[in-house]
Amino acid sequence: MEGKAERRFDARPRPMAIPHDHEDPQTFHLEWAVSPVPLKTEENVAEWVVKRGEYGWLTDERVDDIADRVRGESMTLEQALSLRSALLQQKTVYSHHRLKSLGKELARKYRAGTSVLELSNEYDFSPMNLFRVILESMGWSKTKIKESLRNPSSMKEREQREFEAAEAADRVASVDQSETQVKADLFEDILADWFLDQGIRLRRQPEMVKEQSEALGRPVRTPDLLFLDHVYINGHPVAWIDAKHFYGADVDFQRKKMKKQMNRYIEEWGSGAIMFRHGFCENLFLPGVQMLDSGPIDLSKLNED
Repeated sequence: MEGKAERRFDARPRPMAIPHDHEDPQTFHLEWAVSPVPLKTEENVAEWVVKRGEYGWLTDERVDDIADRVRGESMTLEQALSLRSALLQQKTVYSHHRLKSLGKELARKYRAGTSVLELSNEYDFSPMNLFRVILESMGWSKTKIKESLRNPSSMKEREQREFEAAEAADRVASVDQSETQVKADLFEDILADWFLDQGIRLRRQPEMVKEQSEALGRPVRTPDLLFLDHVYINGHPVAWIDAKHFYGADVDFQRKKMKKQMNRYIEEWGSGAIMFRHGFCENLFLPGVQMLDSGPIDLSKLNED
């Protein structure tokens, strides 16, 4: 994998997204200090950061409680909250089959007057996913559900109320993820600017998406940053970087999802790296991928309103 990254400019034809007329690459060696979170710390925090029936934004009291509990751990509050998100995503995905199997029972209780949030607390399912399954069990098509959730005013009064309550109590399967995406995009911009300031040439994801969509009909391999120079970080060749605006948890679902994505990049360009906004667990490992945190980068723009 590392050899492929070093030979990518010599390959004929050249790998995807590397211009055919690209001039000779330069070589950059970067030392990158990382501070991974000990596995034992992550395991300790994981035991209490997620509570039954709790899928939404946390109260100030709950956040303060988590802050107090991580104070004695090798983990920040931001890392603990991001770990919570990863655990909730895994919990939601891995419990979906059981949720679907209970669809008729949930719909019956819903018709009898039990609210979505009451059912969420009773069965420990994501409120929005539970609401979708109830609607499906009541005979709604997937298209109708999708369109109705995008336009809640088209639903009857009760469904509107239930949707608003479920959406407010669910940060895992909510319809509106725009704020999260804005922060992720800004994180990518900051990283790109940092490497450009070092004199390293690169291509950004949007231009690769456009190029591949025009040539192939859809994006195929689009890391956030593709280097057009030889870049070595801590002695290892890095052909590309993918930016993750979260904590790199040693969580099965998250790891499998990332591995599938990164393998596409490795296949085309060789070894690369993931840059985690909130650091990563020391036990997180993906072949051909170097784990990096954002320690050397000035991320003050992310904290601006």
